[in-house]
Amino acid sequence: MPDQNPYRWIDRSLIALQRTHRYRSVQPIEGLSGPLVQIRDKTLINFASNDYLGLASHPALIQAAVEATRQYGTGSTGSRLLSGHRKLHRELERAISSLKRTEDALVFSSGYLANIGTIAALVGKPDLILADEYNHSSLINGARLSGATVVNYRHRDVKHLEKLLIAEKPNYRRCLVMTDSVFSMDGDLCPLPDILALASIHNAMVLIDEAHGTGVLGQRGAGCVEHFHCTGLPLIQMGTLSKALGSLGGYVAGPAPVIDFLRNRAPGWIYTTGLSPADAAAALAAIHLIQQDPEHRQRLWDNVQYLTQKLDTLFPDQEQSNRQIQRLPSESPIICLTFPSAEAVMQTGQKLQQRGLWVAAVRPPTVPTSRLRITLMATHQQAHLDDLLQGLKAVIH
Repeated sequence: MPDQNPYRWIDRSLIALQRTHRYRSVQPIEGLSGPLVQIRDKTLINFASNDYLGLASHPALIQAAVEATRQYGTGSTGSRLLSGHRKLHRELERAISSLKRTEDALVFSSGYLANIGTIAALVGKPDLILADEYNHSSLINGARLSGATVVNYRHRDVKHLEKLLIAEKPNYRRCLVMTDSVFSMDGDLCPLPDILALASIHNAMVLIDEAHGTGVLGQRGAGCVEHFHCTGLPLIQMGTLSKALGSLGGYVAGPAPVIDFLRNRAPGWIYTTGLSPADAAAALAAIHLIQQDPEHRQRLWDNVQYLTQKLDTLFPDQEQSNRQIQRLPSESPIICLTFPSAEAVMQTGQKLQQRGLWVAAVRPPTVPTSRLRITLMATHQQAHLDDLLQGLKAVIH
């Protein structure tokens, strides 16, 4: 008799994931976010957080969230077009546009929604998207859902992008070039000035995902656009409030007509509940904090410089060594060490955790090659970094 369970295939798929070391599960953490976390009654040094400035547990953000909750309640209760808009939302949008030095900004309930909604509004079936092959999942899925033709260019390869613009763009109504600013699983930066120069020549739109750049890069913490002195140039900036800004949500910043258009056409904004008052207030407090106190950012970059110099002593260039473990080039607080297999990186991650070090082990299909993804925070002490170095030396060498 044939199997009557239509979900049996899922069991087989889970077994296959476990056999190939690709099975994923969550680990509950306790207490406040920070450089130290509690997992199963054990204290670990946290190198797996995107809270780059350590603001997720900052007293100013906590106080702002509590006060907003008391004043407005726990939820926005509806779409901002219907019943969920608060003055707080608009204050946050003005603060974002001021930080980014754009004409306007629009806040979404998550960064994923921001990308999906924006891309779907800007392009459709008659259009072309040219995307860096290492873009974040939200950009990839937003491109697919838009219905536009999607062509990937090789990672950070502006010559390949130029060839595609010349060959492909004339066949479509509009063209959107999309790229992460900081590539979240590698730590390197997009060649933004070259991309914008090509876009200007070929009359293409540019969308840059600043999720891991906002608050971290640039003299004022405005992101990769500021870092490359591209402020004021025609482009659309997307970002999140959940990383260096220590809250939750996403935003799009750019020319006023673009933002007004998104209010009317972006499904990821129109058809979802507005950002909660607590999240909006915490993000607003974070923006004020990074502008008033650049010391958070300076401490972060001091930690980045210290650790990368030490790691390069442990893991010299592959050309000069036969080691199978390499540090990927990085210009951000994301530092990755590549491993020859998923099994090897998982074993290393487990050994580090036994030594009190929490480092993310990332495997395909999330990334093309298995790696340890080390993320640094402004609140890490040098002793934390030294413990990591000693742990890596002990479990790898």
